[in-house]
Amino acid sequence: MVKEEQETANRPDNTAFTQQRLPAWQPMLSAGIVIPGFVLIGLAFIGIGVALFVTTRSIQVLELDYSGVEQSSPCFKCSDTSTKNCVCNMNFNLDKLFEGPVFFYYGLSNYFQNFRRYGVSKDLDQLSGNLDNFENPTDDCVPFQYDANKKPIVPCGAVANSIFNDTFKLYQIIGGTKKPVPLDGKGIAWWTDYNIKNRNPSVTPLKNAFNGTVQPSNWPKPAYELDPTDPANNGFINQDFLVWMRRAALPNFRKLYRRIAEEDYAQGLPAGNYSLEIAYNYPVLSFDGRKKVVLSNVSWMGGKNEFLGIAYLVIGSLCVVMSVVMLIVYAKFKFPDEE
Repeated sequence: MVKEEQETANRPDNTAFTQQRLPAWQPMLSAGIVIPGFVLIGLAFIGIGVALFVTTRSIQVLELDYSGVEQSSPCFKCSDTSTKNCVCNMNFNLDKLFEGPVFFYYGLSNYFQNFRRYGVSKDLDQLSGNLDNFENPTDDCVPFQYDANKKPIVPCGAVANSIFNDTFKLYQIIGGTKKPVPLDGKGIAWWTDYNIKNRNPSVTPLKNAFNGTVQPSNWPKPAYELDPTDPANNGFINQDFLVWMRRAALPNFRKLYRRIAEEDYAQGLPAGNYSLEIAYNYPVLSFDGRKKVVLSNVSWMGGKNEFLGIAYLVIGSLCVVMSVVMLIVYAKFKFPDEE
């Protein structure tokens, strides 16, 4: 009796939903539905693919490799790691307007930022401004947790220690004189990284928060001096630092360095001669890597990416071909029966 009462209590309510009596519709697929559907989908994909492909072909991209591997390269002398504070210049010419806004990237190849041990080598609590982690960095940062004198490294970890530190200046050559092209470094990082993920300690001046700590071994200056003239771009919320800490998924990648969209260059880079001054600091030849500078503009679909348009074209074409195959099969095996 007790068992029957328990079964009754556990029994679902006698409703259409709990007893699965809701009205349902199950499509009955037929050749008259599937074949036109494949044709429409194929034509839609082909149309989107053509639009994407034509658009991406109109995007202007200029790449300048400055690794210094070839002896003819202007940066060959700087590729020697024993050379310090080396500066090289690369000249290039634009035969027509490079429409703006122009995005200035630096690119690295054969660089595996997606390596797991490398990716976890950072202290998120430290980067969020937690002073306790300034004194005691997480063990994930080993071997970039403490220096030889057992002082904590801030910011710790392999990701921060390997920050890209080449710098660039762009000039337009007019009548033999160099006119600086303004490079805007504001807003180049993800909004969430700048406003939520990374925070500076609530200490004034910021330098005092780093007392008793040391900077990463590969850094020429501590975090609180990344941009001392602008508190909104200093420390852990420095835009260049945030861009680097956002790891790349593939070994060949590029990261946004600056925008060119101010003053005389709001409409883009005019046709003419240009000179790129590079402070060569970042070594890449030891792991067979390459470095390059990329100038690019964008369209409504983003940056240059021919793969997306080609993918749409291929899928759309396959849908149309399959619809023709299905129509032939249907005509061969179905039409006689209907007669």
